[in-house]
Amino acid sequence: MEKFIEIEGGARIFVEASGEGEAVLYCHADFLDGRMWDTARASLGCDRRTASYDKLGYGRSDPATGPICRRRELEAVLRNLDLAPAHLVGCSNGGQAALDLALERPELVRSLTLVNSSPSGFAPEGSPPTELLEMIEASQKGDLEVASELQLRIWFDGPSRRPEDLSSARLLARSKARVMNKIFVERGTFWTAQPAEPLDPPAVARLGEIRLPILVVSGALDYAENCRASRIMAEGIPGARMVEMAGCAHVPPLEAPEEFTAVLRGFLESIAAA
Repeated sequence: MEKFIEIEGGARIFVEASGEGEAVLYCHADFLDGRMWDTARASLGCDRRTASYDKLGYGRSDPATGPICRRRELEAVLRNLDLAPAHLVGCSNGGQAALDLALERPELVRSLTLVNSSPSGFAPEGSPPTELLEMIEASQKGDLEVASELQLRIWFDGPSRRPEDLSSARLLARSKARVMNKIFVERGTFWTAQPAEPLDPPAVARLGEIRLPILVVSGALDYAENCRASRIMAEGIPGARMVEMAGCAHVPPLEAPEEFTAVLRGFLESIAAA
């Protein structure tokens, strides 16, 4: 099933869902769109109801026209599709929104899988990646091809790889990422969709409050500060599990979808068994 749902203000979000059973809702990283989950969703099987969506400003959803509260957007999808309580699987800022929602509306969430995410309020240390500053400069100059390529270098390749280092399968995944990222860059979503209504206090100060099954997934080839954020969540959330995926940077579900889904399936089955 594919459709558009209308949220507050009249904007339309593209959603897709399939299967029956316990609900699993996927929330994408902020440089891609819901298609990053296509293979992972298919790999999970048909014994669960799985769903994904494109955030406003991404993919097939309407462009963003101003600041957005991403946890409210996520809640709107959950309620419209009647998925709650759902297992939420979020990558990068998708995981941050899922964690914020779980703190604010725990009754809507069955479990959290946080993939290379950072809790809201996390303060990175040290200098940002050089490519990030170059990407911002290219965007401001309107050089969108360069800006998109730099985003892929940052968020797909990671700090220790270049495209020529990637296998053919990962190069194919990178080409899919390029298609998704191009829409995001051309729409200027990075500049338009600034965060609105931040969680107060932020999640980083409230990790001990969480009473849900938690899986933290960290790509071994991601930036050091992203890995540190994963460790902070794994150590701060009671009972959280952490898995490091070797050979992956920021988006393991796109780089290694079958391997990622095997980890996710094991986590979900452990919840069912408990």
